[in-house]
Amino acid sequence: MAEDKEKEKEPQVTNFEKLLESEKKRSEDYLTRLQYMQADFENLKKRFDRENENTKKYCNERIITDLLDVVDELELAVKVAKASDNQQKTLVDGVEMTLKKLRKVLEQEGVSPIECTQGSVFDPRCQNAIAAEERDDAKECTVIEEIRKGYKLKDKVLRPSIVRVAQPKSK
Repeated sequence: MAEDKEKEKEPQVTNFEKLLESEKKRSEDYLTRLQYMQADFENLKKRFDRENENTKKYCNERIITDLLDVVDELELAVKVAKASDNQQKTLVDGVEMTLKKLRKVLEQEGVSPIECTQGSVFDPRCQNAIAAEERDDAKECTVIEEIRKGYKLKDKVLRPSIVRVAQPKSK
């Protein structure tokens, strides 16, 4: 009778061991899945934080782009008024003061003009060429004239400069 009880216990013990092994594998699988999900969550959180930071950094881009048109108009008004014979000095001074304030506001928002001087090398990342002239003395594509100023918001080009360029004559 003692032998019969031990024989009955043996299958139960092996069944429990198999069940225990099965549960260990299952729990390891759950742990692995949980670790992957945790890593995915951390990556998603980092990506969201980066996108959120970029959104904050460039959220005022639309309004600044619109303000740049105002800057262009004020600059043109000052240029035309200074060139005319019957200047109204106070009007010119007022427009210049307004322009100065507007530039200061833009500067505080991180907007800066793109430096574009005559004779500098053409940079397609921040300049658009609307006309090109072939010249003998040009060794590479260089700026002849800036037609419209370009601007950057922090490190992003808001509006490229529009320029005329000189390029070497083709042979």
